Amino acid sequence: MGTWREWTEADAARWVAAPDGEDDKYRRGVLGVMTGSIEYPGAAVLGVEAAHRTGVGMVRYSGPRSVRSVVLARRPETVTMPGRVQAWLLGSGIDAGHRPFILSGDLQHALASGVPVVLDAGGLDLVGTHTAPTVITPHARELTGLLLSRDIECTLEEVEADPAAWAERAAAELQVAVLLKGAVTHVCDPDGARFTVTASTHWLASAGTGDVLGGILGALVATHHDRFEAEPWAITRLAATAAWVHSEAARIASEAWEGGPVLALDVADHVPVVIGRLLRG
Repeated sequence: MGTWREWTEADAARWVAAPDGEDDKYRRGVLGVMTGSIEYPGAAVLGVEAAHRTGVGMVRYSGPRSVRSVVLARRPETVTMPGRVQAWLLGSGIDAGHRPFILSGDLQHALASGVPVVLDAGGLDLVGTHTAPTVITPHARELTGLLLSRDIECTLEEVEADPAAWAERAAAELQVAVLLKGAVTHVCDPDGARFTVTASTHWLASAGTGDVLGGILGALVATHHDRFEAEPWAITRLAATAAWVHSEAARIASEAWEGGPVLALDVADHVPVVIGRLLRG
């Protein structure tokens, strides 16, 4: 196994940028989001919220009508009509074992678009069905299930005991970037990039924070959509940056409550503070 390096604030600062006078919402980046379900509408709300707060040009949401309603109630800036997309966030809050036929078709259509993709939760099983730059964002249990589905023998206990080795194994076997979530998040790719992000607060161990991370990452990927043709490896650095921003937003949110617990929306609410600090250098 190669050497892992902790991703720093200086590293993250290289992967955020403020819009300039030449930018519009399309040049800034359009993130397509296909997340959430009738059973888990909150995943869509959290991911969309986080994406907006990261500074993407537009979020274009596709999902069940009832979920669209709650997304729009929270973030009326969201566009729900089909159209141009420069990156996709797929799978959060979706049960891969009970995907409706129409949703399965929509997911495959998104994957066939050729734009960079973030696959989370109920979209992880779709890895390998497309060739665009891709990052998967499992936790240890999800990674174990994904590897077993590909006839790679492992147990949850093994993955939890050596997350670095199993993240590397997944990247090599699946030929995508891997962001393995945990108290120490491991981000790697088949080309040998290996980064860690150590959580600044363990209050992140709560429901919905992974959906926020997906929204941050999706927004960063969409914002940098024009770099992927020349720099396909950029998705790994963006994944590490998203994990760092996520961790730092949680720390700031907790400090606002004297070190107390934070909820997923608290983390999303503090993302602009982190982005602003990175932009100031």
